[in-house]
Amino acid sequence: MIRTSFNDDWQTRRKVNPFAELSGPVAPFEPVTLPHDAMIGQDRVAPDGEVTMEGGAGAYFPGGVFEYRKTFFVPEDLRGRRVQFEFEGVYRDATVHINGDYAGQRPYGYSQFIVDADPFLRYGADNEIRVEARAHQDSRWYTGAGVYRPVWMLTGDLVRIVPDGIRVTTLDVEGERAVVEVATRVCNDSIAIRTLDVAVNLRDSSGNTVTGDATKVTVLPGEDAVVRSRLYVREPGLWDVDSPRLYGCQVALSFEGEPVDSDGTAFGIRSLRLDPEQGLRLNGRTVKLRGACVHHDNGPLGAATYARAEERRVQLLKDAGFNAIRMSHNPMSRAMLDACDRLGMLVVDETFDVWTSAKNGFDYSLHFPEWWERDVEAMVAKDYNHPSVIMYSIGNEIPETGSAVGAAWGRRLAEKVRSLDSTRYVTNAVNGFLAVMSELAALRAQQNQDSAAGGGINSQMADAGDMINYVSASDLVTRRTAESFAVLDVAGMNYAEARYALDRELFPNRIILGTETFPTRIDGNWKLVREHGHVIGDFTWTGWDYLGEVGIGRPQFATPENPRPEHTAPFPHLLAGCGDLDITGHRRPASYYREIVFGLRTEPYIAVRRPENHGLTPIGGPWAWSDSIASWTWPGWEGKPITVEVYSDADEVELLGNGNSFGRRPVGAEHRFRTEFEVVYVPGELVAVAYRDGVETGRTSLRWANGPVRLTAEADRPVIQASGGDLAYVTFALADADGTLHTAADRPVSVEVSGSGELVGFGSAAPASEERFGASERRTYEGRALAVVRPTGTGKIRVLATAPGCEPVEAIITVE
Repeated sequence: MIRTSFNDDWQTRRKVNPFAELSGPVAPFEPVTLPHDAMIGQDRVAPDGEVTMEGGAGAYFPGGVFEYRKTFFVPEDLRGRRVQFEFEGVYRDATVHINGDYAGQRPYGYSQFIVDADPFLRYGADNEIRVEARAHQDSRWYTGAGVYRPVWMLTGDLVRIVPDGIRVTTLDVEGERAVVEVATRVCNDSIAIRTLDVAVNLRDSSGNTVTGDATKVTVLPGEDAVVRSRLYVREPGLWDVDSPRLYGCQVALSFEGEPVDSDGTAFGIRSLRLDPEQGLRLNGRTVKLRGACVHHDNGPLGAATYARAEERRVQLLKDAGFNAIRMSHNPMSRAMLDACDRLGMLVVDETFDVWTSAKNGFDYSLHFPEWWERDVEAMVAKDYNHPSVIMYSIGNEIPETGSAVGAAWGRRLAEKVRSLDSTRYVTNAVNGFLAVMSELAALRAQQNQDSAAGGGINSQMADAGDMINYVSASDLVTRRTAESFAVLDVAGMNYAEARYALDRELFPNRIILGTETFPTRIDGNWKLVREHGHVIGDFTWTGWDYLGEVGIGRPQFATPENPRPEHTAPFPHLLAGCGDLDITGHRRPASYYREIVFGLRTEPYIAVRRPENHGLTPIGGPWAWSDSIASWTWPGWEGKPITVEVYSDADEVELLGNGNSFGRRPVGAEHRFRTEFEVVYVPGELVAVAYRDGVETGRTSLRWANGPVRLTAEADRPVIQASGGDLAYVTFALADADGTLHTAADRPVSVEVSGSGELVGFGSAAPASEERFGASERRTYEGRALAVVRPTGTGKIRVLATAPGCEPVEAIITVE
């Protein structure tokens, strides 16, 4: 079928009661280009009285019903052909009407779906399509609302290749050749028997044909037929994280030499193996998953899924040392899968956050029993040809996994996935603590007995993470989750590293993946991953900060009124605050620490705690890093005490301030790869030098920002494309004359975009702010702000920025 972008010339508004408009419109439509997040532009709501988790989960954005409409012309020559609309994702409870008639729906907000338009179209005339989306108390994190992923118009003949109808499978691969099967599904909606010629062509990344096949297929009226071609690729280039080689597959249908339909897909040739001794092997090589859990929003863009935004996230995560992404907790977008294929990032794609047991009042559990199979089918259809996808997760923290009926549901889902795709592995991100919630009272009674005898959880537990681990490693969890784990290829465990060594003895055939772990424990977790062959990786929560679940990773300090950490931050908090990278893509100290633990960085790293909190007792939860940043610019704190953290895998590090040594301290694995120096703040230069066996192995430094503050502007790329979901990212920074970032001189920055582009997002990494991402003015945070610009045509984009006390700056981007 012919695939045409259907993203331009839409209008949207909050839906109003149609009876209210009997005397005329009461709410105007606004023009938009898809993808579009209707929620990110809404006014956030400060709750009355006590803060609720529900409000913080959605970053205090209100729910609502939003409607989209578009007028489009259907030419007469499409009569008698097939016309469909493919939606990559509508959040949530979408309904589609064409020319006023119901055409389709999809309750799940993350599934792609297709609507048949033919019965409702007027040919040779204008038509109208309307889409409604509803978001209300249906998730545990920010999800946005509306048509937030691209839409496509599909047109084709009655006999055609169905959408996602080409599936490429590597049956066998050796050094000299690979056996590849191409299965093409052909649909015949006519009333005649059709016999067609089928040509299959495989090309390498340079476009050269490497092999092909020609055959015939007879398709009976009203039926589908699958055509299988077994092909042999000589000396195949294998897809790997370090060399992500891709091939192209093109399938063409013809009748008596005349073309009927064609379609194509990219794919990769690679092998997967799994066993408890060698773990996960990719092309015969053991790979430990250095994983990042990632929510689906794109920071200043909200939930809108632009191809460039997804690609940028994947690239920056890979640059930070990750080799795998777990999409949490929903199916990944097509654009991000494409980026993972191109850049060499492994993927664990996830189905649901809920099954039959609700976590929110109006969540997907209301639809799961009726729709789960179709949503699993949609995910697998989308993922099948992507070599980056190595595993499917059938759920996240599903409470039912601790019950017999829940285990039966897990088996049902796992077998459904296997029936659709037997080439990948199946996991489930099980939280043992949640799986036995109903029996925690009995476990607590046992814990109290143990404590009275001088042991038990009270003597072991330093924070909530210890408690979750204690419960997860209990005999109760062992018994209650045994069947749920047994239905899987890989036992996904959330916050349960205490089970890793234990299960080696209890379940010698069990292969474990840390599907969600605390960022503060990566050193110990990674040691377990390296030491145990049956533990194949670790996925931190999270790789990239996100909207909603506000404040779970923020630093907190004890006060007489609040001696313990609070899980949810009050309004106007906006961000979770627990990503290795912040929502603008800037790496935080935890990211560099992780890179050192992974063994990917030899230079030490310096992070400085905010002096205003010096002497306070930190009580942040297990997702919270220290309140440190990479800055030596602290005006007003001269002569005051300050804590300097240094991360390194060396034996020891020396800290120098303006050439004066503060001494050497042990560091490395035995000291959790970190040490601290208590010093007095003096402006100038701070240097950390790492030593192994007395020999310097690396050094790094921080300088204070000195003198007048300048505003700088830097675009991520000088040239972008006019189509394909491309974007330009422009970073604004406050710096001194030498380019040193001034983290203590924040001020508002105003942006004006002219030429062939428009501003679609403008923000910072400020964890709490009432500023809007759609505004043209934004205050910097720690010296930075980020503007996102969408091209509107070919030509030049001029981004002009001004800030008080600074000369104006501009960035010029060429659009081709």
